[in-house]
Amino acid sequence: MDEVLSRLLEDLSGRVSGPMWFRLLLQPAMAMLFAIKDGLLDAREGRPAYFWALVTDAGHRRQMLKDGWRSIAKVFVIAVVLDAVYQYLALQWFYPGEALLVACLLALVPYLLVRGPINVVMRARRHTPGRSG
Repeated sequence: MDEVLSRLLEDLSGRVSGPMWFRLLLQPAMAMLFAIKDGLLDAREGRPAYFWALVTDAGHRRQMLKDGWRSIAKVFVIAVVLDAVYQYLALQWFYPGEALLVACLLALVPYLLVRGPINVVMRARRHTPGRSG
């Protein structure tokens, strides 16, 4: 187990300076753009913050996961494919678990971290005293 963890950490750190390093900036940025778009829509429709609602609203969780996945699926799949290409170039092997982990870090985490706060900020701006609209 220590060997696998050691290899994983070494492989992950190699992505920062290895070939295709620019995707480590571009993919989270794309995920955040989708999160901003969805957060603005959530605010307009009066929905609660996305991640918070996922955790607390079991009745709507399945539909919310479908909606979120619909938005982020392309970025996630591209992250997996690009990581597979990276692994082929840099490691001459494919580790599917690493590809999924990297895709989660580059696509899902930024999406989850941005969508809810955008919603909250926009709803707060809408209800600020003295503002019209």
